[in-house]
Amino acid sequence: MKLHPVSTVDALAGALRRRVLSGEIAPGTALPEQELTSLYGVARPTVREALAVLVHEGLLRRERNRSAYVPEVTTRDLDDLMYVRRPLEDLMAKRLAGRRVASADGALTRMAALPADAPWADVVAEHMALHEELILAVGSPRLERLYAVLAAETRLGLVRLRAVYPDRETLVAEHRDLLDAIARGPSDAARRAVAAHLDHTWGAD
Repeated sequence: MKLHPVSTVDALAGALRRRVLSGEIAPGTALPEQELTSLYGVARPTVREALAVLVHEGLLRRERNRSAYVPEVTTRDLDDLMYVRRPLEDLMAKRLAGRRVASADGALTRMAALPADAPWADVVAEHMALHEELILAVGSPRLERLYAVLAAETRLGLVRLRAVYPDRETLVAEHRDLLDAIARGPSDAARRAVAAHLDHTWGAD
């Protein structure tokens, strides 16, 4: 097994990413470079590069004369996000109906195996992986690109589900039902299951 060294920039970006996706750093929170330099004991250029990584991923936003900050994603934003996701995932359901996607099952297995005290960021990662593996299984590069554009807002939205799903087993069970419905088919049933799965509450603003 090969070891993959992690740079200080990657390590810092990873630490901040986990804090954002666990909800520890709340929306609207500013991340001044000097404070992060002191908190993590790294050079300021390292902080600047790590923040740039997360800005590129869409998990942070940076504006002129303002520190990088976690963007606010409102329920209205999320409703619009789902409005765009539904037709994309409907295409996925039509194509995959009657098929079992092993890689999506793998993401669900990893989600279910997370310890009870695992950071919510780990749940977000496997949740995203499951949906992305379904999209990848379609085999359409254009669908993949369209779906990838929505990834950052989707991940930030999933942070809110921590309050909606205090019992992670419920979240796991819903995704197991989804994968089973797609695998069983037929197309109409799979599409209905996907539409129902995407029709959920995000909690109050």
